[in-house]
Amino acid sequence: MLNIPARTARLCDGSLTRREWLQIGGCGLLGLSLPTFFAQQARAEKSPTNGGRGWGKTKSVIFIFLQGGPPHLDLWDPKPDAPDNIRGPFKKIPTNVSGIEISETQPRLARCADKYTLIRSVSYTPKGLFNHTAAHYQMLTGYTPDRVSPSGQLEPPSPKDYPNIGCNVTRLKPPEVPMLPFVMLPRPMQESNVVGKAGTAGFLGRAFDPYYMYQDPNGVIKTDDLALRPDLTMARFKNRAELRDLVKQSMESIDRQVAGFALDEYYQKAFNLILSGRAKRAFDLNEEPANLRDKYGRHTFGQSLLLARRLIEAGSRFVQVNWPAVANGNPLADAWDCHAGILKPVKELHGPKLDSGISSLVEDMHDRGMLKDTLVLAIGEFGRSPRMGVSTSGNGNAPDGRDHWPYCYTALVTGGGIPGGRVYGKSDQHGSAPVDSPVHPIELLATIYHALGIDPATEVLNDLNQPRPLVDAKPVLGLFS
Repeated sequence: MLNIPARTARLCDGSLTRREWLQIGGCGLLGLSLPTFFAQQARAEKSPTNGGRGWGKTKSVIFIFLQGGPPHLDLWDPKPDAPDNIRGPFKKIPTNVSGIEISETQPRLARCADKYTLIRSVSYTPKGLFNHTAAHYQMLTGYTPDRVSPSGQLEPPSPKDYPNIGCNVTRLKPPEVPMLPFVMLPRPMQESNVVGKAGTAGFLGRAFDPYYMYQDPNGVIKTDDLALRPDLTMARFKNRAELRDLVKQSMESIDRQVAGFALDEYYQKAFNLILSGRAKRAFDLNEEPANLRDKYGRHTFGQSLLLARRLIEAGSRFVQVNWPAVANGNPLADAWDCHAGILKPVKELHGPKLDSGISSLVEDMHDRGMLKDTLVLAIGEFGRSPRMGVSTSGNGNAPDGRDHWPYCYTALVTGGGIPGGRVYGKSDQHGSAPVDSPVHPIELLATIYHALGIDPATEVLNDLNQPRPLVDAKPVLGLFS
């Protein structure tokens, strides 16, 4: 089912909690949260006017988070002239753009290279241990974590955390139609027993959390939460709204407490989300032609990307598609964390799924004209070590495995004013370090904000009420046409 978190914190002025008000008001929709969610959105500050290359070119974002660390040399940045234990077992193949070559594990992406840009110079030097979850946190919030356990694992998600970029985006740029603003699917990020770190609104408050979908889009999607319950007819629904109005009129003290929040307007938005059926229809992948679903791939990742396209079409502002396997899971069961035996999973499991899913999404969105105002970014928290069989993060690695490598890796980006058919930046002869135009991951977050018309320097108050920028970085303006 769709999981829409409950919100239990009191309003900022100490007035009634959302649960208390909705209990009084009589109709709690979608986890007793949407009216206050819309109220908080309306009070959000507007981003300062900025400008420049690429400013405001996009309206929505699909963030494809390849948690686990895909091997850039075996996918998008092959090094055929390097020694055997660096270049790996895969050959390079030409793309449909002269001079751009990628790995033979990505034949379909090779045929649509004119529609995306590869950034081969993503790079950062980690502070302390660079385990998956710490890297997730930086990649998705723009900040480094302040507490890591001796094992290298982070603490679970906390109300003190910095917000996921999608939470900031939907706070500052709420959807223009009654639609789920930020959807994360098919599951939260996870490393071992740390689930969802960097995937919440943190100190912004749970009203800005994403809508989590704990379902496999390759199966049957249940959308009960996005429709009226069978026992709640339209007449009963309207009666509840009328009862709420009656209670509000007759209870002056409550009326005073909610004055200034214009809750009627936000309840109406919540009602509209249910009544329009927009979200419910977006989740119905059966509306898509069978051959198109086949093209994306009849697997969790492929169908998640197809669903992301439908959600953006329906009006969602931000969709984050996570690689469905646990970040440090078993590579033979779909995880990217290939510390051993990299040949089989990249050739037979991950590689084909990545290839079919992303190539189909790029071509599908291009054909529909959606890349004009939707930015698509595919990236992991880091790459994999150029040299196989060595330890770079304290992990044991077999001769045919690659360890974590944040010092140089590749991202794929397109849409929202970013053209296709290009390579931005360059790695050295072993894919170990940038030699041209290095890009820090948080600069990519700044680029997303910039493309949406949000100044990355926009200040937000953290859990200690201290002003902090959305990200302390400049956008990569060279990516834009």
